[in-house]
Amino acid sequence: MEHTTKRPLVLSTPPHVFDGITTQKVMLNVVIALVPTLIASFVIFGWRALLVTAVTTAACVLFEYLWCLLRKTPQTAGDLSAVVTGLLLAFNLPSTIPLYMAVIGSFVAIVVVKELFGGIGRNFANPAIVARIVLSVSFTAAMTNYAAPQGFLPGATGVDAVSSATPLAPGAAQLPFMDLLFGVHPGETCGIAILLGFAWLLVTRTVTFTIPGVYVGTVIVCSLLTGHDVATQVFSGGLLLCAVFMATDYTTSPTTFKGQVIFAVGLGLITCLIRFWGNMNEGAAYSILLMNLVVPYIDSLTATTPLGGAKKRRFARARKEGGEQ
Repeated sequence: MEHTTKRPLVLSTPPHVFDGITTQKVMLNVVIALVPTLIASFVIFGWRALLVTAVTTAACVLFEYLWCLLRKTPQTAGDLSAVVTGLLLAFNLPSTIPLYMAVIGSFVAIVVVKELFGGIGRNFANPAIVARIVLSVSFTAAMTNYAAPQGFLPGATGVDAVSSATPLAPGAAQLPFMDLLFGVHPGETCGIAILLGFAWLLVTRTVTFTIPGVYVGTVIVCSLLTGHDVATQVFSGGLLLCAVFMATDYTTSPTTFKGQVIFAVGLGLITCLIRFWGNMNEGAAYSILLMNLVVPYIDSLTATTPLGGAKKRRFARARKEGGEQ
């Protein structure tokens, strides 16, 4: 019988589903979801925040383009994944950071974490998270030199930069809920903008509620059990940014529902352990990196049984028992 199908045999990394969804479309949804946070960063922290974002985004795209050119591989700079990495990296950096450090972070994210491991779909951890950690370890002073609100908000100080204690620091004054929600504090993110982006991702079915919901829920439970302020723990330290945009990364998160729950609970527990009893006030970035490393094991332990798999095992056991008799 002659085969009439014209679909070619494709040898590539998963997923192996043919539909209208492309990497570019998925990444475009993420870029759109990040626009409210980009606007908020400009409104709260001024033009310097936009400059840092432009530098990291351009550098990430350029590094990906040059890598593909050097390796003579198909160009992936146009799939918008490098744009997403650049935006996320910028939102993890203070607006006062020297621009050359932002370029170094972009190099780490794209070349070291992403391309050296095979490109999109093969990186072992979220590129923006690893770049942030590398910059934090390498340039600690610059990474904690937070800008005070100086954009267009009422009461903006206009101060160039401050070395202000994060709301997560022991003994730090508890901020009003509205200040936490809108991120009008040095070194913080705008929670309402991130939630708007999360709503877009849910509506477009780019992500599901599982990982962000369980992650934040675990932090809330741990905070209540240990007597820590829930609002401060949820809306400070970039937890929402990490939960919505980084923990949900397709490549570095589990594929099954059960695996995603385990992954998210692990994120929440590690975040709280670092924040409450560690030497660092921030734990979200490190929790994502650590849990990214065990995702292959989570996937392996929570893999679903293929259709007919259980029946085959029972049939094989019955044949074995019959043979022994």
